[in-house]
Amino acid sequence: MLPLDVAAYTNRWRARHPGEKAFLSLGLLVLAVALPPWPGAAVCAPVALGLLLGPAGVAGRVVWRAARVPLGFVLVGAAPLLVTVGGTPWPAWNPGGLVPAAELTARAVAALLCLLLFAATTPLAELLPRLQRVGVPAAVIEIASLIYRLLFLLLESLRVVREAQALRLGFRTWRTTYRSLAGQGASVFLRAFDRARRLEQGLASRGYDGQLRVQVVSRPVSRPFVAATAALLVAVTAVVLELRSVL
Repeated sequence: MLPLDVAAYTNRWRARHPGEKAFLSLGLLVLAVALPPWPGAAVCAPVALGLLLGPAGVAGRVVWRAARVPLGFVLVGAAPLLVTVGGTPWPAWNPGGLVPAAELTARAVAALLCLLLFAATTPLAELLPRLQRVGVPAAVIEIASLIYRLLFLLLESLRVVREAQALRLGFRTWRTTYRSLAGQGASVFLRAFDRARRLEQGLASRGYDGQLRVQVVSRPVSRPFVAATAALLVAVTAVVLELRSVL
C-alpha cells in the first residue's frame, strides 16, 4: 500500500464518518481559496497541518512524502512570475512578480494541506460507496473503484519488472537504462491489459448487472465534531478578517 493509504487506515480519525472529515477539510479549503492569501493562507495552512499531526495522528514523514511532489509543481509554477522576458537582457528578474509568486505559493500550499487533511484520514474504499448518495453516477463510482484497485496491482507489477531488470544489469549505463524503461512500459501495459480482460471476464461470469455492490460500514455522524468544525471555520474566518484589518 502507498504511505498515504496506510495513514488513511491507521490514523485516529479512521472511525469517523467521511462526511465529518469532508466538512472540515473542504471547509478549510474554501477558506484558503476565498479569503485573501495574506493572512488567509498563513492561518489555514498551520490549522490544517496542526490537525493532521495532532488530533488525526498522521506522522510528519507521511505528510512530507505525500506533499513533496505537489510542492515541487507549486514552486515550478510560481517561478515564471519572478522572470520577465523580452527586454535586455532577454530573461531578467521581475521585482513586481515577487508578491504574486508568494501569494500563489502560500495559497497553493494551504489548499494542498487542506486536501491532505482529508486524503490522509479517509480511506477511498469508504468514500466511494457513499458518493452515490450525494448524486454521483454509479458508473463514475465503479470506474474510480476499479482504477483504484488496479493501481496497486500495476504498482506491484512495475516493482517486479524493475527488480528483474536491475538483477540483469539493465540500469548499468544510460543506453541500457533507456532500453529497460521502454521494456518496462511495454510489459506493464500488457499486464494491465491482461488484468483488465480477466477482470471483465470474471465480472461477467459472476452475473455482473452494471453495479458493484459492496457492504458499507455504518458510521454515525458526530454532532459535537460537526459543531466544533463549524466553530473552527468561523474562528478562522474571524481571525483572518481581523488580521487583515489590522495589517
